[in-house]
Amino acid sequence: MVQPASELSESAQDELAAAILAEIEAEKRFDSAISGSGETLERLADEAEAEHRAKKTESLDDLG
Repeated sequence: MVQPASELSESAQDELAAAILAEIEAEKRFDSAISGSGETLERLADEAEAEHRAKKTESLDDLG
């Protein structure tokens, strides 16, 4: 069972709040980092697909 935050001690509530705020900041940094990469990701995906169609790739199962 998950304990409601309001039932936690003050220090535990502070730790929880800090963890949540850190997660929100990390998410913002991630979103910012990938926000301008759409064209690059599309180009890389196209290249990977072309290499696969040209049989220039190998199965990850075969690498083990």
